[in-house]
Parts: sequence; C-alpha cells; structure tokens
Amino acid sequence: MAGVLSGRLGPEEHARELSEHGVPEELHAVFPGHGIGGLARAMGIRFTELTPGRAVATMPVEPNTQPGGILHGGAHCVLAETLASSAASAHAGPERYAVGVDINATHQRGIAAGTVTGTCTALHLGATMTVHEVVMTDEQGRRLSTARVTNLLRERPSGR
Repeated sequence: MAGVLSGRLGPEEHARELSEHGVPEELHAVFPGHGIGGLARAMGIRFTELTPGRAVATMPVEPNTQPGGILHGGAHCVLAETLASSAASAHAGPERYAVGVDINATHQRGIAAGTVTGTCTALHLGATMTVHEVVMTDEQGRRLSTARVTNLLRERPSGR
C-alpha cells in the first residue's frame, strides 16, 4: 500500500487495483502509474464497462453524502468526470492522456441510500477533444443527474 500513499503504484499493485475496480486488462496501459486515481478509489467507484464510446460504473451513496443526508452534487460530478475521462483516455490510447476542460451537471433527483450507476456515452470522439454525456441513475433506473464532460487529449510526456 505504500505505492497508494505516494501516488505511484508498482506494476503488480497497478494491475490489481485496476482489475479490482473493473478496468479491462487491455485498457490498463491508459491508466499509467496512478491506477484509477485516489478520489475515485476513495469514493468506491467500480467500472462495469469501459470503451471509448461507452463506460459504466457504480458508486455507493454512503459515505458520499452532503450534510442534508443525500448524495453530494459534487459526487455526481466526480462519477461523471471519472467515467468521461476514462473513456476519453481509452480513445486517446497510451501515448496520450485526457484532461477535463468542462463539466456541466444538472441534478434531477436526490438519493439518500443505495448505489448510483453512471452511464457515459460518447457524443464526439475527435483527434484532440472528446465530449461525453453521463447519466446517473438509482437502483430503480430513475435519472438522478445528467452531465456533459469535455476532455482535451494531450500528448503524454516521455517517461511518464
């Protein structure tokens, strides 16, 4: 776990973490060194599907709540950006990486318990930019929020 605390993971830790969080083995190379990231790890995000055009993940409501006892609006945004950035990275390939440049979220319904599912669909997969729509739903399939996330694709510096 020392790698997790320093931010960089060893090869075995890296592969184990990505597998535990549902990232397909053929996409491990688009998550260099840091795994899925500390915030996604802390929030309990688990991928069930990941391609450039579509990504799906779940996240528990607890402990990601605001003082009023419902899922924090920022948690919706973290799930949306995690999905969209991961799908954009899968599109970019291991030589490039995705940087979020815009997120817009509208919250339609609150949730106080259970699991949220985020479904991310590509709206645009370009050479330098991607745009994804992410819909968060509860266990009954009711829409909780809708987000649009834009990522810029950048060349990965050598040695990173």
